[in-house]
Amino acid sequence: MTITITGDADADRLLSEDPLALVVAMVLDQQIPLERAFRAPRDLAERLGGTLDCGVIGAMDPEALAAVFGAKPALHRFPSSMARRVQEVCRIVSTEYGGDAAAVWTSASDGKELLANVKALPGFGVQKARIFIALLGKQLGITTPGWQEASSPFGEPGTFLSVADIDSADSLARVRQYKQELKAAAATARR
Repeated sequence: MTITITGDADADRLLSEDPLALVVAMVLDQQIPLERAFRAPRDLAERLGGTLDCGVIGAMDPEALAAVFGAKPALHRFPSSMARRVQEVCRIVSTEYGGDAAAVWTSASDGKELLANVKALPGFGVQKARIFIALLGKQLGITTPGWQEASSPFGEPGTFLSVADIDSADSLARVRQYKQELKAAAATARR
């Protein structure tokens, strides 16, 4: 299956083929447009010589990695803090999953374990972990038993709640509309 989130064929191909790229994109998906977050792994790979290697990234000098993230155009609105977070994720993937980012999900025997694995990664709270699991299920066909329950409500079919549901310009617009409705409801509740 192919992910089609960014509108950039090369970036989407990398997300579809390189599990580390997908994890990095999800880490970066906060406080910037999602297309930018999901294109960033391709840009990071280019800046690092063409590939993403969790061992290399994890072992880099933190200031050097922050400089890579901050080079114009910056990979994120907060390049230094996101470089640290990506480096932490890469170290965990290296030490706990033998350098195989896909093992975060392929090693899980059920949805509960899958959710625990994803939540243990830096930058993944409960909601982001659920969205990531929904993305794995809906976009990549990862069907760990119980994945839909672990990703609820984001894994439910026919929804337009998150990046997990984006496969076209129309679905992107529908997800954005949903998020705007959430923000408006939150603003009303604060009044």
